[in-house]
Amino acid sequence: MPAISFFTESVKYNLPQKLKVKKWLKMAIEKEGFKLGELNFIFCSDEYLLGINQQYLNHDTYTDIITFDNSEVEKLIVSDIFISIERVKENAQTFKTNNFDEVCRIIIHGVLHLLGYKDKGKAAKTLMTAKEDEYLALLKEIA
Repeated sequence: MPAISFFTESVKYNLPQKLKVKKWLKMAIEKEGFKLGELNFIFCSDEYLLGINQQYLNHDTYTDIITFDNSEVEKLIVSDIFISIERVKENAQTFKTNNFDEVCRIIIHGVLHLLGYKDKGKAAKTLMTAKEDEYLALLKEIA
């Protein structure tokens, strides 16, 4: 049964418009020719995400998102995506946007990685940002 779920770890956070976000993500996944299996978003603190970064990726840096691709079948999305709410809030201030728009940008960024998009190198980063913008525009169209 396809599912998108939202959890918290070490923070209090309630994603607004959950049903709209779920519908949006399903649309994006299908538009890219993939199927949804299970997609879990875990909203957490900087420290919690730093621990994951150190333990699983051997990186000793803060980040806004870590995406684990648990898919075993091609074109089927199964993933756990960890998002630092502290980074989201800081990014929103830096980029002069609101927290909801920024968390949605981070959410779609993680999903785009699962769909095969990369962000290393100028051309890949430009394409990733264009795709983020495309899907954020789609989100605004959903009732």
